[in-house]
Amino acid sequence: MLEKNVKYEQGVIHGRFQVLHNDHIKYLLAGKQLCRHLVVGITNPDPSLTRDSEANPHRSSPIANPLTYYERYLMVQAALLEQGLKYSEFSIVPFPINVPELLKYYIPIDAVFFLTIYDDWGRQKKQYFESLGLKIHVLWEVTLENKGLSSNDIREDMIKDKQWEQYVPISVAKLMKDWDIIKRIKKFS
Repeated sequence: MLEKNVKYEQGVIHGRFQVLHNDHIKYLLAGKQLCRHLVVGITNPDPSLTRDSEANPHRSSPIANPLTYYERYLMVQAALLEQGLKYSEFSIVPFPINVPELLKYYIPIDAVFFLTIYDDWGRQKKQYFESLGLKIHVLWEVTLENKGLSSNDIREDMIKDKQWEQYVPISVAKLMKDWDIIKRIKKFS
């Protein structure tokens, strides 16, 4: 039996998280509130599973993907633990969104798939999921102008030596500094 406010046993949520920021946390926690166990899928897990998309062409560029899958795994894990979640409440897996026929090898297909829609890319992902017969729960749909934080803007702030730490969880800021990610991002730019 599910808890009173929980609608689903398992939910799947996804993102590139290049760099995970505070609005990503709102998104992840909104999904977690609706399910007992949250599976967090990390898109563009490696270059072989990254594709160009007309709906969002910059998503596949090196500057948009400076972190490895493993770094993002550790970053998401640290941020969710920082928010008070327990290890037993979530899993983190690769999520090859650009090759949707492979999703069944990484995630529980019978779970509910959470997504947000801001633009054509969000609508395209919804179509991908519908074509696979997946159960979908749209958390929210707003215009791109009302989206909020963007990892691209945070990476730009890093390149320009502007303050960026206030836009990310404390654990993420620490990891970005420990891994010298700013140097890597500047190299890509």
